[in-house]
Amino acid sequence: MEIFLSVRRLTCVNETCDKKTFAEQVDGLTARYGRRTPLLRTVLEKVAVALAGRAGARLARSLGTRVSQSTLLRLLMAIPDPAFATPKVLGVDDFAFRRGQVHSTILIDCETGAPIEVLATRDAEPLAGWLADHPGVEVICRDRSGAYADAARTGAPDAIQVADRFHLWQNIGKAVERSVAAHRSCLRAAGEASLEEGVDVEPTGGQLHSEEDPTGKFAERAQHHHAMVHDLIAEGHGIRGIARRLGWGRHTVQRYARAGTWQELVDGKWKGARRSKLDPFKPFLHQRWEAGCTNARKLYADITEQGFTGSYAIVSQYLEQYRTDPGPIPPPPPTVRQVTGWLTRHPDNLTEDDRFGLKAVLKHCPELQAVREHVGEFGRMLTELKGQDLPAWIAAVSASALPGLSSFARGLEADLEAVLAGLTMRWNSGPVEGRVNHIKMVKRQMFGRASLALLRKRILLTAATAR
Repeated sequence: MEIFLSVRRLTCVNETCDKKTFAEQVDGLTARYGRRTPLLRTVLEKVAVALAGRAGARLARSLGTRVSQSTLLRLLMAIPDPAFATPKVLGVDDFAFRRGQVHSTILIDCETGAPIEVLATRDAEPLAGWLADHPGVEVICRDRSGAYADAARTGAPDAIQVADRFHLWQNIGKAVERSVAAHRSCLRAAGEASLEEGVDVEPTGGQLHSEEDPTGKFAERAQHHHAMVHDLIAEGHGIRGIARRLGWGRHTVQRYARAGTWQELVDGKWKGARRSKLDPFKPFLHQRWEAGCTNARKLYADITEQGFTGSYAIVSQYLEQYRTDPGPIPPPPPTVRQVTGWLTRHPDNLTEDDRFGLKAVLKHCPELQAVREHVGEFGRMLTELKGQDLPAWIAAVSASALPGLSSFARGLEADLEAVLAGLTMRWNSGPVEGRVNHIKMVKRQMFGRASLALLRKRILLTAATAR
């Protein structure tokens, strides 16, 4: 649709003015040097914020506006950043701009969840400079990064630093994994003990024996049908005739006709194939086996001399079922990761198998029992915000000299004030982690090809649009 608009052209009578004529502008409809109306520009800006360049151009085309991806990106970058007030509670976390290569920093207002700024690196200097330029931050929620701690002390020395509880639990999980790895021998002993306690093995075989006849309704029916088919065959009837007479399928009649005994139809030895070449020689094999000859190669040679034309594999496979059962293969011992999960998960979230495995491990390793008690106490402090118990916990863990866990406790002393605040105050880095997930979505939407400036603009503007 086209709109034809008539406006006045005005002339400037001031001889010193560089402009001689001026076109009249209509508020809300036209702008100087503009190629689109303010309303259309607003629509395209919203499309660019939501979808960026290429996807936005496709959507604009479907809306009846032909615009290039470069134009959309220029419109996006020209939008001013959202205004913000210096937050009282600041959340700080890093995210991967180029995974494994370049990491940047996101700052958010923990009270509203809104992103405030994106810094190019995760070093201390940019964050310290931003804090110095924006005084008024009272609480800083961060992970246990030393760079962020130094930046907070430099740029906002009066702010309370809060170590995030999620990262504290993640750190203790790694410490527990090191403790478990130092006691791998206990895991092997626990695996062997669980086999002895949970498996009752009765060795089978060692000699050939005849099994008792199977019983049950299926066995009675198989015996009756087998006798019926063989009686009809003895009378001279053919397979097809028997099938028509009994109303069975031809293959069903063949199955009963080919079975030498009805027991073969019940115990699973008969699979619909023809009788084995080994059947006439089985009594001889039974006799030799009972006499003590268990060498399959020797028995194969003996029955070959008697006329057996089958392969050695048939003889070996048949005799294998009568050899002494070596017992079940012992299960592998629990892995370090498995035991770490058992020790760090809430007891109510463990399955019966997990509880059984953990019980066996703790029975053979008193050190891991101590680890479990310390981890449970730390989890109680974390969930109930009992930070006042932390100094006593650190002293107890340090005195236990448990590998991994003791070094974790000593590391808490270096950042004690922030950890105490994290285990006492209600603030945490949850809103920051949620914003990092949003950043991952924005990155994937642009196939990881966006520059930092474009990514920063979309992070700030998409959050402002959502609000």
